[in-house]
Amino acid sequence: MAPRRSKGAGAFPRAVEPPAPQRPDPAALYAALDLGTNSCRMLIAQPKGSQFHVVDSFSKSVQLGAGLEATGRISRASMNRTVQALRICQKKLRKHGVQRMRLVATEACRRASNRRELLRLVRRETGLEMEIIGTEEEARLAVISCAPLVSVNTEQLLVVDIGGGSTELVWIDLSRVPKLERPRAIMRLHVGFESGPSPFPKAHVVDWISVPLGVATLRDQFMDVEGDAARFALMSCHFEEQLAGFAPYADEQTREGFQIIGTSGTVTTVAACHLGLRRYDRNKVDGLRMTSDQIDRVIESYLRLGPEGRRRDPRIGRDRQALIMSGAAILQALMRVWPTDRLSVADRGLREGLLYAQMSTDGVLEDGPF
Repeated sequence: MAPRRSKGAGAFPRAVEPPAPQRPDPAALYAALDLGTNSCRMLIAQPKGSQFHVVDSFSKSVQLGAGLEATGRISRASMNRTVQALRICQKKLRKHGVQRMRLVATEACRRASNRRELLRLVRRETGLEMEIIGTEEEARLAVISCAPLVSVNTEQLLVVDIGGGSTELVWIDLSRVPKLERPRAIMRLHVGFESGPSPFPKAHVVDWISVPLGVATLRDQFMDVEGDAARFALMSCHFEEQLAGFAPYADEQTREGFQIIGTSGTVTTVAACHLGLRRYDRNKVDGLRMTSDQIDRVIESYLRLGPEGRRRDPRIGRDRQALIMSGAAILQALMRVWPTDRLSVADRGLREGLLYAQMSTDGVLEDGPF
């Protein structure tokens, strides 16, 4: 399947009983749910300054895209797993009395011929109204979620969101935006990549692309290849071939002022392994900058472990071990192509983008520094 693209291109004091935490005002709560090819994730948050405070969250692997590559349909087992996860989400939404929310589905539902059947089942069993969003909106939401991580010295920005069923890449020119305004200019993209006249300095989207290969779909395409290292090499080369039509791919770029931000479970897992974390810590991972050599060393350690070793490795985790090598193949291809030896790690993505977009539209975020 050809990549889709746009036309325009984190002495002991005496014990005192703490006061009960104040219950958030339901009117100030927002929810964002992302039903992807592999996982179902939700955040409930309230605005706080120029960002937000997470009140509740949920994440579960539902493998919605299992078998989709071969049949073009979402299986009954995948639908059942998804409905069970969404019932939990619905209970959390009801518990907190959330009124403002967006519940979206992405690549698996875009591709499945029986997607409407799934949406009807979800509505009937949970009362939740899901919407399937397009590739441009998915890319745009991933970009604005990363706004707080954009360096004021960045002139050319590449945001990469490695999903379960697709990978979105967005190249943004910030050279005409004053340095201190650059993160804010990224946030303003919530209205669209090709918005009209604005009184504020604008970030220019040079090009964007949605490659229909994510950690699950790329793995499924190469499951019949024997040999762990050979499979990894083929996956990485195949993904790189899909980038040939991405406009900035062929252009000569300078290292100075160039930043890549990667957002995905793959990127955060590699970062946590690099840090040697025995227990995942978002505060240490989100915003970390890794060199390409550090990324390569982690990937080489995965290859030395082999499939069985990766399954037993607690750093990778049960939910991630089956998908880590296809994600690593995508990550290595990206670091081969563009002129930088550093990657900014983002433990954020579509859900955060959905929250920022809703709050920005409602005008409840302060217009101050991140």
